[in-house]
Amino acid sequence: MAGSMKDIKLRIKSVESTMQITKAMELVASSKLRHAKLRVEKSRPYFEVLHATLADIAAANTDFSSPYTVSRPVNRTCYVVIAGDRGLAGGYNTNVFKTVAAHAAGKACCYLPVGKKALEHYLHQGADVLSREFGEAEEVSVGQCFSMARTLAKGFLSREFDEIYVGYTNFVSMLTQTPAVLRLLPLNPPKAKAEGPQPLILYEPDSQAVYDAIVPEYVAGLIYGALCESVASELGARRTAMDAASKNAGEMIDTLSLHYNRARQAAITQEITEIVAGGEA
Repeated sequence: MAGSMKDIKLRIKSVESTMQITKAMELVASSKLRHAKLRVEKSRPYFEVLHATLADIAAANTDFSSPYTVSRPVNRTCYVVIAGDRGLAGGYNTNVFKTVAAHAAGKACCYLPVGKKALEHYLHQGADVLSREFGEAEEVSVGQCFSMARTLAKGFLSREFDEIYVGYTNFVSMLTQTPAVLRLLPLNPPKAKAEGPQPLILYEPDSQAVYDAIVPEYVAGLIYGALCESVASELGARRTAMDAASKNAGEMIDTLSLHYNRARQAAITQEITEIVAGGEA
């Protein structure tokens, strides 16, 4: 009985230590999540302005043609996959990998992983990895997103791949994060609007040159926005997972404490019984 009580007490201490770690990780994730949400909100206007500019150029030119808008037979697809740098975030990393895998089924693919887990995942699978440069998702800067976008745009123009997608996790709320796949290239410009007079806008040297110059910036904005969404989603998922782990640890401590008290009570009762029996003898 004494050995059983000692084992229960050691296990309670072990669970309490784990609970302290999960609580600390939950607090860290909550603190970082505030900054990540602010980063998401600040990144959206840049993307919206670029998107509106591209739409205006394409809609205002009836004879418009750009290599970035031409759909061609798809021989190879490139996926930019944004995942986390660490685990302990519930199904965050697994969900985005499953979503990308379902979307890429049956295609000849190459991957540009962003984040340590994404890089490890595709290297372990033996997939065609374009670059290992972006191994830390939280450390990827706006400048690196532009560098990534220029590389992708160059590969698309040189027909290294015929379409480009980004796999990321959309931050819906603190409790909800949704994996998604978004097409980056080729673009689908809107058709010209017939109703009402259209403003005359002159572009130097011409509208196509301006459009082609903006597209890599637009792709970089999309990648940066997806990165901000993914980082916020990872922190939200980790906060939720650590909160659940802390609650489970608390319930386990309560259960173990109940078993310990019952074992202690049984040991005391046995000692009293032995004393009484010895006195009667």
